[in-house]
Amino acid sequence: MPGSSTSSSRTNIRVVVVGDRATGKSSLIAAAASESFPIQVQPVLPPTRLPPDFYPDNVPLTLIDTSSSLENRGKLAEELKRADVVVLTYACDQPATLKRLTTFWLYELRRLEIKAPVIVVGCKLDKRDEEYHMSLEQVMAPIMQQFREIETCIECSAANMLQVPEVFYYAQKAVLHPTAPLFDQETQTLKPRCVRALKRIFILCDHDMDDALNDEELNEFQVRCFNAPLQPAEIVEVKRVVQEKLGEGVNDLGLTLTGFLYLHALFIEKGRLETTWTVLRKFGYDDEIKLRDPYLSIPFKKAPDQNMELTSEAMEFLKGVFSTYDGDKDGVLQYSELVELFSTAPESPWEEAPYKDAVDRTPMGCLSLSGYLCEWALMTLLNPNQSLANLIYIGYNCDAASAFHVTRRRSVDRKKQRTERDVHQCFVFGPKNAGKSTLLKSFVGRPFSENYRPTSSDWYVVNVVNQAAGTRKTLVLREIPEDEVKNLLSDKKSLAACDVAVFVYDSSDENSLKRASELLKDVARQGEETGFGVPCLFIAAKDDLDSYSNGIKDSAKICQDMGIDAPVHVSVKERDLNNVFQRIVLAADRPHLNIPETEVGQNRKLYRHFVSRSLMFVSVAAAVAVVGLAAYRSYAAKKNTSS
Repeated sequence: MPGSSTSSSRTNIRVVVVGDRATGKSSLIAAAASESFPIQVQPVLPPTRLPPDFYPDNVPLTLIDTSSSLENRGKLAEELKRADVVVLTYACDQPATLKRLTTFWLYELRRLEIKAPVIVVGCKLDKRDEEYHMSLEQVMAPIMQQFREIETCIECSAANMLQVPEVFYYAQKAVLHPTAPLFDQETQTLKPRCVRALKRIFILCDHDMDDALNDEELNEFQVRCFNAPLQPAEIVEVKRVVQEKLGEGVNDLGLTLTGFLYLHALFIEKGRLETTWTVLRKFGYDDEIKLRDPYLSIPFKKAPDQNMELTSEAMEFLKGVFSTYDGDKDGVLQYSELVELFSTAPESPWEEAPYKDAVDRTPMGCLSLSGYLCEWALMTLLNPNQSLANLIYIGYNCDAASAFHVTRRRSVDRKKQRTERDVHQCFVFGPKNAGKSTLLKSFVGRPFSENYRPTSSDWYVVNVVNQAAGTRKTLVLREIPEDEVKNLLSDKKSLAACDVAVFVYDSSDENSLKRASELLKDVARQGEETGFGVPCLFIAAKDDLDSYSNGIKDSAKICQDMGIDAPVHVSVKERDLNNVFQRIVLAADRPHLNIPETEVGQNRKLYRHFVSRSLMFVSVAAAVAVVGLAAYRSYAAKKNTSS
């Protein structure tokens, strides 16, 4: 199965050589560059370049020599932070320099937070005492066990030109074909993300979907990755190697997924990481074992007030995937079924915010088809690239143009007085302890709780809302913590993504209403200044509590003054939601209504109206004058003719 490797997209590799004084750093670099041992060498060499054709991967190397003196410690740190790979030297004839690796150098690299792989190199092998009998493996095994950042170890002699080119070959290899993303040295197993990627590749190559790669499929895989077919005898040998070590790796149909994974673990154990990296890169993966950007490009350009939504084609695909992984056909995905569904993605995308706890689940934590599609709608709204990536990871073979469509601009919707959007995003504003989180929880079926926990960051929930006309819209509620409103509105385009905004206040608290009114004015002002005004609703929460005197009157006057509908009264505790979510969707569906106006905005509107009327009057007067002049000229002409 192995063949010629495919390197990453790197155009240069920066190799920083460090170590104690007189361990052979400069001689090593000079010998590699000139392919001969230098009689004399300066203390610190200038940057030295090895050309692309120096090694098979055709990627040039820049070798950086360093000084270990105290006065150069700052420059050393700067060079290390720019390193793609670190070559750490000790002198084979100076045991103290070997000890310094673990008492200083490796800890220093950690202190500086150097993430580059490390190649440990024993120089001056020709000067080692003949009575020294410990092998390199005996010396380095415990050190590599303690410091996992060490990629490999090698001994060399610049004087005898022994293994000098190999030092920088391994340095290059550590960057182009790193071990860390693929293999866990401690457990001696493939890492989860590597397993997930290889599983996806296996499934893509298993054209007849019988959970095994037959000879034809194996050959096609080989040609795609390595540009050369396998001979029949080679296929037999591959299967024999797998079956000897792992019986379930081969069956009557061919090489199983277990066997496919075992082969790659075997390549890595034998130091042939380029084989696995070639496979991953041929299938579009980058150094983090995620699909590269060109595979995830979305060709659409959209204005700030446009959104992405899934097409009907993508929705049908997702429904089919749901049905496939709903093994017991109970209409919901259990946690284990959801894990299996995303087992070919780098990780499950819904384990973290903002997707975790964003949808309604069963008491057992299972996900319905509606909740599953809502998660996809939310991911497409917030991060289309992530949505596209995960569609591809789970088997969607078409491009972004068939998966997404761009909604019409909201400014156009407002002129046409209707929207075609299937997904609405609602910003939920309000003061602390007004009931915002409680409202969001009720939307996704969470029970009411008296315990108050302030929300410190944006929180999203999403669900489907059934309308009176039989239509269904997906509604995303985004809670904006009171302390984050100023930061949100500092972005002039912040309201562009918002289809409707609601302002929640505690109907029993006068100060809560006052603060909600201030927030409404802030949002209205932002909309007037940026042109991204949005329909707004006032929500009087905690309606089960007694309203303060004049509370209903005050809130009604605020809405009247701002030009929006009267407050919607709700009590989550009493389960009286007063169709609030249907009202929110209705407001979003009518983008020309319920857009609040400040006093400044109203005056500006009146002024524009006055100017427009004045211009119209002037136009009419001018037209009348033109008509009168024409009539006079006609009369004068007739009079002259008769004379």
